[in-house]
Amino acid sequence: MLLLISNKTRKNVSKFETIYNELFKKTLKLLNLNENVTMSVTFVSVKKIHEINKKYRNIDRKTDVISFAYLDDIKEKNINLNGFPLDLGEIYICYDVASSNAKKYGNTLDRELCFLFVHGLLHLLGYDHQTKEQEEIMFSLQDKILPPKEI
Repeated sequence: MLLLISNKTRKNVSKFETIYNELFKKTLKLLNLNENVTMSVTFVSVKKIHEINKKYRNIDRKTDVISFAYLDDIKEKNINLNGFPLDLGEIYICYDVASSNAKKYGNTLDRELCFLFVHGLLHLLGYDHQTKEQEEIMFSLQDKILPPKEI
């Protein structure tokens, strides 16, 4: 299991390396997935997340998190890479939008940033929330993975 974290902002996000690694490991264990995987998380500015959203999703506005899964549905694939790790994909998190959302939803900033990581990770693992059934499954997993709301 390898998690690469990159910070393209001026915010101090160093503590999330440990927290995100714990959440990553907990998620893989809960879903009974092989730990021989990698992924990356990049913290970006409002301007950058807006650009990414417009370019890749054709949505001309800022957002809090965007995931780029390298596989459509890992939970239904049995992939053998001869011992090489499987790269799940990339997550982009906008710290400033997360900060605004934390206030809006009554969360701490740390909790919101953890939520966005888990939400993005579940997307990388093939989960979605396009239908009510998908939403129930994905949100139930988020509740099991995320620590108590006090964070």
